Amino acid sequence: MNLESKWLEDFVTLAATRSFSQAAQKRFVTQPAFSRRIRSLENMLGLTLVDRSCTPVELTESGQLFLVTARSIVEQLGEVVRHLHNVEGQQGEVMQIAAAHSLSLGFFPEWIARLRREGLPLHTRLVATNVGEAVHALRDGACDLILAFYDPDAALQMDPEIFPSLHLGRTEMLPVCAVDQDAQPLFDLDSGQSVPLLAYTAGAFLGRSVNLLLRQRALRSTTVYETAMADSLKSMALQGMGVAWVPRLSVTGELARGELVVCGNAQWQVPLEIRLYRCALVRKASVRLLWRKLETGEVGG
Repeated sequence: MNLESKWLEDFVTLAATRSFSQAAQKRFVTQPAFSRRIRSLENMLGLTLVDRSCTPVELTESGQLFLVTARSIVEQLGEVVRHLHNVEGQQGEVMQIAAAHSLSLGFFPEWIARLRREGLPLHTRLVATNVGEAVHALRDGACDLILAFYDPDAALQMDPEIFPSLHLGRTEMLPVCAVDQDAQPLFDLDSGQSVPLLAYTAGAFLGRSVNLLLRQRALRSTTVYETAMADSLKSMALQGMGVAWVPRLSVTGELARGELVVCGNAQWQVPLEIRLYRCALVRKASVRLLWRKLETGEVGG
């Protein structure tokens, strides 16, 4: 049996509120998503736990009996997690950060090292992931912070009152390509000729930003490779396969060594903002301390 702990927490919350909408709000998910999770729990158990014909909703007899077990499991898990945090706290409270792949390599190491030099004795655990998974982790309490590029259209699809953010820095998406034997760019975006495009897969935030630029600039191109990973696009560009848009912080070394070059003028660049997100409901001491010092400019400036 593959029961997810969040389903049990959902069910306990639903039993307390007797309302799908209120329970979904408390669990920081949409009502349709919350309903699907309760249905998944019922399907896994092979039982009907909730009488949906009543308003407010009622638990079935099976639901009432299962609630005792669900509450016990949720409480035991909470106790174990708190105990483990206390154990880790002997060595310093560990802060779990979910970061976009490109930021985990190109931004996080220098940023966290600078914070430690400035007097914050942070103990961190980094998880490199995509933005969608990071958002779910923050909502479910599986991470303390998200390090991501700001998407003005989606804004991570989170309520800013519950999930506030801080500006950490700026960078740009650069169009890069490999060079020929004379150290000249293999491709030129300003030539008007069609170029082989190393593209992001549909739905990737970085891809949305690039695609908007390409539509505005009417670039003639043929897509020869797609992936959601900026570092994979960089690797293909190094092989001379085409032009890739990647964050500047991901190609600093390659540009300095002349392995890659920017193959278009400044109009082909896409500005990016780096932000840090947290859940305002979490009271972890190390997170509150870091946030306060970043907000006041005591560190990270």
